Amino acid sequence: MIETSPERLIIALAQINPTVGDVDGNVQRIRSARAEAAKGGADLVVTGELAVSGYPPEDLVLKPAFLDRIEAEVTKLAGETVDGGPAILLGAPWRDGGTLYNAALLLDGGRIVTIRTKHHLPTYGVFDEDRVFTAGPAPGPIPFRGARLGVMVCEDMWEPDVAECLQESGADVLLVINGSPFETDKPDQRMNLAVARVSETGLPLAYVNLVGGQDELVFDGCSFVLGADRSLCVQAKAFESSVTLTEWSSASDGWTCAAGQITPATGDEELRSIYSAMVLGLRDYVGKNGFPGVILGLSGGIDSALSAAAAVDALGPDAVHCVMMPSPYTSDDSLEDAAECAGLMGLKYDTIGIEDAMSAFDRMLTGVFEGTQADTTEENIQARLRGMIVMAISNKFGYMPLTTGNKSEMSVGYATLYGDMCGGYSVLKDIYKTAVFALSRWRNDNLPDGALGPTGMVIPERIITKKPSAELKPDQFDEDSLPAYDELDDILKSLIEGEQAIDDIVARGHDLETVRRVWKMLDRAEYKRRQAPPGVKITSRAFGRDRRYPITNGFTNLV
Repeated sequence: MIETSPERLIIALAQINPTVGDVDGNVQRIRSARAEAAKGGADLVVTGELAVSGYPPEDLVLKPAFLDRIEAEVTKLAGETVDGGPAILLGAPWRDGGTLYNAALLLDGGRIVTIRTKHHLPTYGVFDEDRVFTAGPAPGPIPFRGARLGVMVCEDMWEPDVAECLQESGADVLLVINGSPFETDKPDQRMNLAVARVSETGLPLAYVNLVGGQDELVFDGCSFVLGADRSLCVQAKAFESSVTLTEWSSASDGWTCAAGQITPATGDEELRSIYSAMVLGLRDYVGKNGFPGVILGLSGGIDSALSAAAAVDALGPDAVHCVMMPSPYTSDDSLEDAAECAGLMGLKYDTIGIEDAMSAFDRMLTGVFEGTQADTTEENIQARLRGMIVMAISNKFGYMPLTTGNKSEMSVGYATLYGDMCGGYSVLKDIYKTAVFALSRWRNDNLPDGALGPTGMVIPERIITKKPSAELKPDQFDEDSLPAYDELDDILKSLIEGEQAIDDIVARGHDLETVRRVWKMLDRAEYKRRQAPPGVKITSRAFGRDRRYPITNGFTNLV
């Protein structure tokens, strides 16, 4: 045990993976983190935002029975701190006089010592806290074993007023508990805001985030400590549960944190983070919902290959079942590539042809289709037959169907309802096609930490280099119906993440008619996206709660 005194504190940053609604399990995770921290002589264990309920609890917090359970378990946990071990600073929904707050509670000496409530409630993007919580007053510092802790709850760090109030009230250290979901630029954004608060107040800052997947959100951890001089003192690993001990000491010029663990940069942070988010999001969605594994169609194309790789890395090869469903239009290359891909990953792999079913549908529909020419109707039947096969295997064995469509396709409606969109979850839902290629090459060269798949190549080179095709008719390629993916993705990012007008996108070097066409396809496909399965959020504007457009939409942006 490390001896402590009023001039010295050991603060443990507990980066835990809660499940929304699992109050007993979440409290046990906090209890386990406290036990681990106690072995290192910790004085205080700090968890993430709403760690007791899981984040975001959404309308669960409108159930009195749910709040009763939280209060009972937190009170019980507080009673355990009478043992003289570490105090606990945790996040929980909390009622006070009939008003519900997003709160931080300090448990120490066998009781709930202090409560602080979130002042800024976000109502943008995926956040809708103002709907269920009441904003608390600007907080004051909490006295704790010789230090005055300035506790902020997540969004309170994003605005300068709360930190300023705490500094003016005599805080020594800023502690921020967070439920901050992953986005590609989010780590830099958080760090820049933390640096700004440190610069404004002259106080050191500890930032503690959740980790894990919750529906479409993935929390990446990345907890850290900044010194009063804005130097990075400690940084926890991304996408991993951990308890990180930080050692603090007091001097005449304030409190300082000793240099500790810092995760080194690898030079490929963006692709590594995106892939890690895909893997963790899928792993927790499957595990927390009790599925034994996943089933997906392996077509010999790059989207299904990358989806399979993420599934194997998340769940292990024994939990991933792939099925090739060839039609008369399926090329020999695709048959060979799918089989090789499954072999490289050690997957269970079946082949179920759909030609007989196609013929049956042709006979069944001959009368009603008389006098018409074959078109996308017959193509969609193929996709829906494959969806039925995947769902049949899912029903029989309990595997969750994993869809394989990417964000580029979902943006412009290049997908079939009740066909290739048929499934329970998607790891590529927020991944543009150009990123699919980059991630496939990255995965062939890297095995991420904690991955359960094999080292080395998992996606055959020909899958990455051949021209993308749905193979629903002879000599069909994606570029026959869509702009080249480099061009398409730049236009889509400008429309979706950038919300740019057509003339601004044309000024980037794109053809006016192409931009207009993509705009129309994006708008017209909204009804499909409303019926798409959930998937891992990667960008700042994922389809779903991030981007809420009407299906019936008469606005046309013309220049």
